[in-house]
Amino acid sequence: MNKFIRGFGYAFKGLWYAAKTQLNFRVHLLCTAIALMLGYGLDISASEWLWIIICIGLVLLTELLNTALELLCDVISPEYNEKIGHVKDISAGAVLVTAVTALVIGAVIFLPKLLLLVHHAA
Repeated sequence: MNKFIRGFGYAFKGLWYAAKTQLNFRVHLLCTAIALMLGYGLDISASEWLWIIICIGLVLLTELLNTALELLCDVISPEYNEKIGHVKDISAGAVLVTAVTALVIGAVIFLPKLLLLVHHAA
């Protein structure tokens, strides 16, 4: 059981490392906070919450995997290596695809509600 509990410690240590060292991870955390506040403030439905939570999880997951892969690549090949460069670029591309997908889903959920608020305020 101690080994299991220690595993959580390692996981939180990894999250803390990413938050401390990776600007993009902090940006994604800020976007997470904004999405959660918007969801609460706009009283989104349960199914909309599921989409938002899935998007948040996938964006943070891909950012963490990108960070891990980049660190591993740096250990394997500290000097410039064209193929390692491609691996890092592809990994960053995966984050971009996930983040853009999350942005589109967020826009589909939030924009109509925000536009309705603006329309009523005018």
